[in-house]
Amino acid sequence: MTVPALRTRLPAVGTTVFTQMSQLAVEHGAVNLGQGFPDFGCDPKLIDLVNEAMRAGHNQYPFMTGVPALRHAIAAKIEALYGYGYDSASEITVTAGASQAIMTAILCSVHPGDEVIVIEPAYDCYLPAIALAGGVAVPVAMQVGDAGYSVPWDRVAAAVTPRTRMIVVNSPHNPTGSILRAADLEALAAIVAGSDILILSDEVYEHMVFDGEQHASVSRHPVLAERAFVISSFGKTYHVTGWKVGYVAAPAPLMVEFRKVHQYNVFTVNTPMQHGIAGYMQDPKPYLELPAFYQKKRDLFRAGLAGSRFELLPSDGTYFQCVRYGAISNLPEAEFAKWLTVEAKVAAIPVSAFYSRPTESGIVRFCFAKKDETLLKALETLSRL
Repeated sequence: MTVPALRTRLPAVGTTVFTQMSQLAVEHGAVNLGQGFPDFGCDPKLIDLVNEAMRAGHNQYPFMTGVPALRHAIAAKIEALYGYGYDSASEITVTAGASQAIMTAILCSVHPGDEVIVIEPAYDCYLPAIALAGGVAVPVAMQVGDAGYSVPWDRVAAAVTPRTRMIVVNSPHNPTGSILRAADLEALAAIVAGSDILILSDEVYEHMVFDGEQHASVSRHPVLAERAFVISSFGKTYHVTGWKVGYVAAPAPLMVEFRKVHQYNVFTVNTPMQHGIAGYMQDPKPYLELPAFYQKKRDLFRAGLAGSRFELLPSDGTYFQCVRYGAISNLPEAEFAKWLTVEAKVAAIPVSAFYSRPTESGIVRFCFAKKDETLLKALETLSRL
């Protein structure tokens, strides 16, 4: 039997760099500071709450939009932290992780030929989602200097055309560890004011902002919030990335369209975990204390590299640290990341993997969402390079 050839809108897409580097780390016994997941567990109270939900019979399909108690808790959290009131019934939807939320927001909004401005380096799921929707990605590169990465809003404004449908922003930013501030929100608002341009705001690291800074959620800015899909992730916040539970908040007219796609690409999300998270959210301490938790790990990692030949870039948020390695090697980023994994036994991710076109800056990304002993083991090698 001859299998017919398949044609997709993703002809250039292969295995992600995260999977590749994690596999390489396993093969060579390397400390995996590449893929962004913790090597420590979550709060046992959260597991207990999920188990209680299972025993209480919460094991069948929940509402397509999500368990009401969880949607209510999400809306209450957003209003308490950012001052914007979403209706939990019509403006909050629970999703199978943030990636599904991103895919669904793009599929419901972007039509063939529509342009979507993407600020690079960018998380790798944005471009495939745009391609599957038939849209055209318009990349705008961030600036990087001694002060780290920043968004050149003049270039974003210049990239807007009559075909622009959406602008994708991400803060705290993966992979760079940079954050947006109030002035950035004002610049973005000035670009979209008076237009029908939508915003997709990827805020999965919202509770990992350091040094006393506030998270500049798009929900803080009324002009932006009224046209935005705001996305976050319980996997990142509660150290349970494998649970794949997230959410999207958006004004009701946008959410109507979002749910039309959501009901067919996933329909609904793990029931007992939704109930468990809803109960866990009654105490805000776990996410309010998260900045200090990860800042301590960031500071440990940065202190360990302070005397090395790596050049540390600022890490204002997320659990990522970008470094320049030019004093160690002149290899391209992907080759250096492989060398680092195979020879130095520490896995990292090349930042070049986050660009749509070949871009070399001599920068790799480490993840410090690890046990202190894991970080110290990696630092023992990295500090000697």
